Amino acid sequence: MALEKINALIGPDMKSVDAVIRQRLHSDVVLVRQVAEYIISSGGKRLRPVLVLLAAGAMGYKGVNHHELAAVVEFIHTATLLHDDVVDESELRRGRETANNLFGNAASVLVGDFLYSRAFQMMVSVGNMRIMQVLADATNIIAEGEVLQLMNCHDADVDEERYLQVIRYKTAKLFQAAARLGAILGGATPEVEEGLAAYGMHLGTAFQLVDDVLDYSADEAETGKHLGDDLAEGKPTLPLIYVMQNGSPEQAACVRRAIEEGGRDDFPAVLEAIRATGALEHTLKQAKLESEVAVRALQALPASQYKDSLVELSVFAVTRSF
Repeated sequence: MALEKINALIGPDMKSVDAVIRQRLHSDVVLVRQVAEYIISSGGKRLRPVLVLLAAGAMGYKGVNHHELAAVVEFIHTATLLHDDVVDESELRRGRETANNLFGNAASVLVGDFLYSRAFQMMVSVGNMRIMQVLADATNIIAEGEVLQLMNCHDADVDEERYLQVIRYKTAKLFQAAARLGAILGGATPEVEEGLAAYGMHLGTAFQLVDDVLDYSADEAETGKHLGDDLAEGKPTLPLIYVMQNGSPEQAACVRRAIEEGGRDDFPAVLEAIRATGALEHTLKQAKLESEVAVRALQALPASQYKDSLVELSVFAVTRSF
């Protein structure tokens, strides 16, 4: 319901964003068009573009640059997905074959590069140095987050703080940038801009923590991915870290082995340990705390339907099942 209400508010804007995406995806190189169209049209919640539109709306922005920047943010996100799936050797995303599985790793990496560079062409066309700085910094931090996650793979000694750093860099940074862009476009005061940026950072963190929960609890048909994908890739996410810190020696040893070796052989035993220790409940509690902090960061915003929708979005982030 939350997404339906939000879409009702910004539906015309989202149509304009989709039009920009279609226009800017054009390339004379056929394979670029094919891969980019495939990944862009594969669904997804488009939360990052939504954040740009809602933040700009909350500031009373009346121009059209928010459509262009919402598309920029979606292109950056899509580029990271293309590269992620190659690194993770993923075969399924949103219930469909991944682009790397369909077109090959080389095409996925290179089209990801195309989307990054097209995003930078678009942000230059907006002609705002501050906006360029925010997006350039965010893109760099996201890349660092990808490398941090790679370093953490198969490392069972990763603690909660190290894991949260990966989330803040890899996922939450683009949420933060999206909200900040709307604030900048709308001429927000420094206080309001920082509030919206903090909202985006905490919302993105909550969103990823819920993804961690869903990796061990969701309906596969609803999420379009296999349960235990993170475990198979040796990723020490928060539910696993919690079991190692709070489970029995046997449970901790089971999870440690699964992280270090990867694969799915230990998945049933790991899932049992996660359920027995309340690891999913702990992770969801942390996500809800992040969501509450996000909402408090909006206090300086004037009352509006857009502000209400930002609050709704923070609720959706931690109550969703997909």
